Amino acid sequence: MESREDGNPSLIRLRMSAHDAHYGGNLVDGARMLALFGDVATELLIRMDGDEGLFVGYDTVEFLAPVYAGDYLEATGRIVKVGNTSRRMEFEARKVIAARTDVSASAADPLDPPVIVCRASGTCVTPKTKKRR
Repeated sequence: MESREDGNPSLIRLRMSAHDAHYGGNLVDGARMLALFGDVATELLIRMDGDEGLFVGYDTVEFLAPVYAGDYLEATGRIVKVGNTSRRMEFEARKVIAARTDVSASAADPLDPPVIVCRASGTCVTPKTKKRR
């Protein structure tokens, strides 16, 4: 596998809704972060190979801070190593706006700096028969 510093990382920014909250206190399920990383990986594979490819698995996943309904997150990823069909990726999710339900139902604060809520790394593959680039 060749090392690579990808100049075009993927970024998704979105608000966690009440629908995303899975636990008491409007806590968002950690699996939601992994779904975001899957979307980021798909974009990276399309940009590199012209195909969505397949996610093989995560090597590491670290949940570092809680996420609540009303929080805004940025999920980013980049390809760090390229093999014949495999692409090793690193991901990070940051909370950029925090819901402040302790103040009022609609209060929120921008976070400067953002809070890292999750980090992960994993491997995706694009079968040779699907690669267009």
